[in-house]
Amino acid sequence: MSGQQSGRGGGTGEVFQPLAADDPTTVAGYRLAARLGAGGMGKVYLSYTPGGRPVAIKLIRPEFGEDAEFRRRFAQEVRSAQRVQGLFTAPVIDADPEGAQPWLATAYVPGPSLADAVVSHGALPVETVLLLVAGMAEALHVIHGAGIVHRDLKPSNVLLAADGPRVIDFGIAHAADATSLTGSGVTIGTPSFMAPEQAAGRRVTAATDVFALGQVAAYASTGVPAFGEGTSHGVLYRIVHEEPDLSAVPERLSELVTRCLAKDPEARPSLAEIMQLCQAANASTVLRRPEDWLPGPVSADITARAAAPAPVQTPPPPTTAPTGGYPAPAPAGPPAPAVAYSPTAPSTPAPPAAPPGAYGPPAGPRATPPPGPYSTPPPHAAPTQAAPAHTAPTHAVPGHVHPPTQGPYPPSSYPHPGAPGGPMSTPPGAGRGSARKGLLVALAAVVAFGAVGGVTAYTLLKDKERTNASDNDKPSGDTGGPTASGTTGTGGTEGTSGTPSAKPPTASAAKPADFTGINLTAGYHLTLGDEVVRPQDGEDGGYELSYDTGGYLDAESSGGNMVLLDPGQAGSLDVCRAETRFTKEVYVNKLSQGRQLCVTTGTGHIGLVTVKGISPEDSPSTYMTLDVTVWRNAAPAS
Repeated sequence: MSGQQSGRGGGTGEVFQPLAADDPTTVAGYRLAARLGAGGMGKVYLSYTPGGRPVAIKLIRPEFGEDAEFRRRFAQEVRSAQRVQGLFTAPVIDADPEGAQPWLATAYVPGPSLADAVVSHGALPVETVLLLVAGMAEALHVIHGAGIVHRDLKPSNVLLAADGPRVIDFGIAHAADATSLTGSGVTIGTPSFMAPEQAAGRRVTAATDVFALGQVAAYASTGVPAFGEGTSHGVLYRIVHEEPDLSAVPERLSELVTRCLAKDPEARPSLAEIMQLCQAANASTVLRRPEDWLPGPVSADITARAAAPAPVQTPPPPTTAPTGGYPAPAPAGPPAPAVAYSPTAPSTPAPPAAPPGAYGPPAGPRATPPPGPYSTPPPHAAPTQAAPAHTAPTHAVPGHVHPPTQGPYPPSSYPHPGAPGGPMSTPPGAGRGSARKGLLVALAAVVAFGAVGGVTAYTLLKDKERTNASDNDKPSGDTGGPTASGTTGTGGTEGTSGTPSAKPPTASAAKPADFTGINLTAGYHLTLGDEVVRPQDGEDGGYELSYDTGGYLDAESSGGNMVLLDPGQAGSLDVCRAETRFTKEVYVNKLSQGRQLCVTTGTGHIGLVTVKGISPEDSPSTYMTLDVTVWRNAAPAS
């Protein structure tokens, strides 16, 4: 299985198509640079790994993602494809079959497809075709060894690289051929390159790929399909009932193509026999692949495709680290995955950052958002005094790279004195008279404060005397019982009817409590303040985090909220304290393995929820598997 298809022609402008308005800019943390092509299964995009290696990402069409049988087969084929590590295949390096829209990523091959090469430059020389067929046979040997039948071997699924062919998209047709969409106008497989048993709906085996290999060899050597072109029904009829037209096939390839195109699967040669036939038809004693195995014009197409563009960022990220007390954030990168790396589930500090504009999760501060109705302060402008009443509290959080795109700041970049970044001196035009008047007002305020303060001090002293007298009447050793007013003494604990006597701990002092592998069933909820966080029955009633049977996570508690972090964004206490993209509910179809949510409860707790899995369609219950980290009493003060 793979995910790469090429555009027509050799020019880079046609190969690397710009992203359209309906194209995503990221897929599970991979930033997209260009569109490589599209097919019946979905669209293919160019992106990069953290080390700067280009990858091709196939984003499956939403219609297929909605089919439970497709998802089951797709996940099975991805697992099998990750075992395929042949020299003439494009390896699958990452995938998410369970995501809202399934996708997979493979190594990018800088070369045209066989279909593009033949359309642009005509039939290939015999020596090239022999090396092509031998490489494809070797690829099929590895693919079949992993228990996969390609089912859709065709010229557009064979890429021509400088060191040989690459077979792609193996097994993906199997994931789609049993979905409900195949009966509603969506065709999986190309009629011109199907085998008779495939066209007739009979059992598909490894010999089916051998028949397709013979068709590809005939097409590469003649420039036309062996069974002609025309309507799908006409081509399929000829494949099942008529003999191919091999009159234009070169004589040295005639035996190879004829044997592969036998109607009876048992009569077709094995892959080992195909490689022997290629060796026998070769003019040299040994079948070796020279550096210039392709014609010059086709090699030029490889050079054009090697200059892959980097993702365009608008606007570009800052080139220098922010100053003014904000430490440079740690590079964000992908976590360690089950098979390869998976940017969908960040959990540990990342490796060194990717080249500028390369891989998914941004390694530094995000690009400055475009101007909105309110101007956002520069990253180095720390507040110098208390913000006005209408200004939301801000927190200088190390490593926070997601400032709100619209802050609660007044327009015109803080024109009033005392605002963050604004002037602190006396406004222009204020004369000495104003200064004297201000001084008199200040003195009057001091006198008034002194009078009020005296009364307050006297009251506090009297209260203290009464408290001491009451304490003297207590038995010795009683340091924490409830007082007459109902509050809790120094020995009280959280959870009583009184208010805590200590302030909530700061971000650096809060201690995390980890709870892993929680299976939260629909209709149940979690209470983050519990000593052991575990599912409890009920989805309504002011709960801190509930899985509603309507298919969404819900933050119901008074003053509680959630924030769905971006794909690839690593959650932490600092991030959760600083995020302001609040919501009350997040639908499950927006979640995938590795996505994280910040939950702030009305009782002052903060939780980081990591999605580890979602129940499959055939499960008798609907549930989500979650890891939850709780920082109690760590929510920012309002």
